[in-house]
Formats: sequence, C-alpha cells, structure tokens
Amino acid sequence: MQPLRHAARAAVITLRHEPLMAEDFGAQPQPPQVACLGGVRQADLVVLILGESYGAAQSSGLSATHEEYREARGRKPILAFVQRDIQPDARQKEFLDEVQSWETGLFREGFSGAEDLQTSITRALHDHELATAVGPVDEKDITARAVVALPVKERGYHSGTAALMLAVAGGPRQPILRPQEIENPSLAEDMQKESIFGQARLFDPKKGTDTQLDGGTLVLTQERDGARITLDEQGTVALRLPLTPPEKDYGFSALIEEDIHQRIMVALQYAVWLLDRVDPTQRLSHVAITARIAAADYAGWRTRQQQEASPRRVSISGRGGGGNGPVQISRPRPALRLEAGPLAQDLLVLLRRQWRD
Repeated sequence: MQPLRHAARAAVITLRHEPLMAEDFGAQPQPPQVACLGGVRQADLVVLILGESYGAAQSSGLSATHEEYREARGRKPILAFVQRDIQPDARQKEFLDEVQSWETGLFREGFSGAEDLQTSITRALHDHELATAVGPVDEKDITARAVVALPVKERGYHSGTAALMLAVAGGPRQPILRPQEIENPSLAEDMQKESIFGQARLFDPKKGTDTQLDGGTLVLTQERDGARITLDEQGTVALRLPLTPPEKDYGFSALIEEDIHQRIMVALQYAVWLLDRVDPTQRLSHVAITARIAAADYAGWRTRQQQEASPRRVSISGRGGGGNGPVQISRPRPALRLEAGPLAQDLLVLLRRQWRD
C-alpha cells in the first residue's frame, strides 16, 4: 500500500500538519509494536486506510493495523477510508464490519486510487479543523433563527401524534438560495428523492407528498400527520418526524428512547445532505441545532427494555416535554458530519432531562 501511504503523507503535509509514519521512526530500542502504538498515542488524529488484505496476525490475534485501530478507538479522532471495488479476505471483512458498524462519529469514505485518496484525506482533515475550531459565529443569532424555524403550535396536525421537531440554522447570516433557486422544481424533486430513497429516509414511499412555497420557504409534507421538511432562503432546515408510540395501556402511552435517538440521527443525516446540496462550498460555517418533542405532553419516557419488562407501568409527567422550549446545541458545521453520533446522543440526553424535569 505504499502509493496510498504516500498519498496520505502528501495530504497531511499540504495542510501543514506533521505525519507520524512507521517508516520515519528510525532505529529504536523497542519492538515495532511498542513504537507504532506509541505513535498512535502521540498523534492528535489517526488516518485509517483499509484495502482488501488483513495482514499478518500478531500474538494478540490481530493484525498490526487492527491493533493500532483498537488503540485509537475511543481515544483519538479517526478518519477511515475504505477502498472501493475490492474483494477483502475473511479477516479483513470482519475488520471492515467492525469499523463500519461503529456509530460514534467515525468518518468513513470510499476511495478508488491514490489520487482520489489524497483528495479525500485533504478534505476530511480540513473539515476536522473546522469542526474543532473554537467559538461559533453569531451564536445567539443562529440559535434564534433555528428556534423560530420550529412551529410554536402544531397547526394542521392531530394533537395526539407525537413528533420530533428538529431545526438546523447556519451562520453567518446570509442568503444561500436565490428566489429563483428555491422555486426551481429540481430542488424539491431532489429533496423528495433523498427523503424516500437516500440514506436518511424521512418519508414513507407509500404516501403522497405535497410541495408548496410559503413565502420564501419551501415546504414538503406527507399527509396530515406525516413527516415535514422546510427549507428557507438562508439555508435553515426544519424537520418534523412522527414518533410512533407503542400500543396504549389504560389510555396511556410511552415514548421509547431508542426510537427518539434513531429519529434524531436520521434528521441530522438529512440536514447534512441538504446543506451540502444547497451550500456545497460551506458559506455557512457554523450551525445551531434545536429540538423538541411535540404533541406528547402526557406520554411517559422509557427505554425499550423498560417497556418490554413492564408495558403497563408508565411514569406520566403532568406537563411533559411539550410544555418546555427546545433544547439547543451550537457547533462548527463540519461537526454535523464528523460528530453526528455524539451530537445525537447529546440532544437525546437534553430532551430526556427536560422531559423528566
């Protein structure tokens, strides 16, 4: 994989960082394993490149690369790149499954060759720099616009349909879409296509979709209680995703924590796609994310395990989370992609805390 390692080195140097690579360690009075794992601990970030060969198993039963990955996981940011159109051996397939099933913010991208890899690593490192930058721009303004994007009242929806409301506003404040662009039918078509067939599936393919313009805001909805997507000319994205509670017992219902977490993840993934679609050069460098749960004031909050263990026991809040304002998080925009897992978990904890309070 020497050409690929050269490409990685070039990407790191291009952005004026220092690459730590085994071939540069020189003579050391310690085994290669100790030297390489020490390099991982010394690094600020780890770039993981995976092809079709697993490599020789060491005394641990893992390859050297697998040991380095295990050392970095949970301790260092990892940018992972997986070669396309390969036939991985059995051990490498297991390794790939382990890397690709990890959902705590690991950045994964495919590449076809050395030149493609160098471009991808350069872009990912740049995004990481932005994501870890200190201090968002006009945080109060961005957050206020995100809050405004969430409906205060559930106009047009049945009051008994619980829903996750999530909005993402960007800054600095500026027009992202011209009136002609937001009225272009291709934008609504792309948004609908991604919401049904993309990685972040918000809409039900069996239901019809209604598209309309409300002033300078594009609105896509599915039926009266269905999902809803809005996008305005400043690039503010607002989503309404129905939450399906379990069957009611004695007239009460519960919100299931795992279902809420899954809907938050889907909402963030769609927001990433839509922002990349309308603002590919990232004029919006920072984002504010707001979320609330609507139309479920008297529902309990439970984990799936709690619900299955005692489905007829639900702790009911007199007011519920619907009586409070939305929870809020501000971040540099690349964090939407690079830290989607931690962001979703933080939003979930804030919503749960608010609900139980």
